[in-house]
Amino acid sequence: QVQLVESGGGLVQAGGSLSLSCVASGRTGGTSMAWFRQAPGKEREFVAAINWSGGKSYYADSVKGRFTISRGNSKNILYLAMNSLKPEDTAVYCCAASMAGDYDSPHSYGYWGQGTQVTVSS
Repeated sequence: QVQLVESGGGLVQAGGSLSLSCVASGRTGGTSMAWFRQAPGKEREFVAAINWSGGKSYYADSVKGRFTISRGNSKNILYLAMNSLKPEDTAVYCCAASMAGDYDSPHSYGYWGQGTQVTVSS
């Protein structure tokens, strides 16, 4: 079992920055991790993913160049640094772990956190 707890969400003005964290506990060895987001009335959307070592990362086109995903040295902490935020980035952001399949598909991940709200005002 893997437990994931996100933190760091909040309200920020457009153009601002926020950093999200996700602490994983349990059997996290060797797992890829990712961030997804879901806005009201919309489907869950891939944001970014990173492999176990942290050597490979992937981004949705909508956040490329603005967001950075990373893992802590202990590998059980996942980060998402978000810069140049836009109102369309407003969503609940969830971290996910244990990938088997396509890195950008929510169906590929077996464990999910509860999510943290990010609101970007215009």
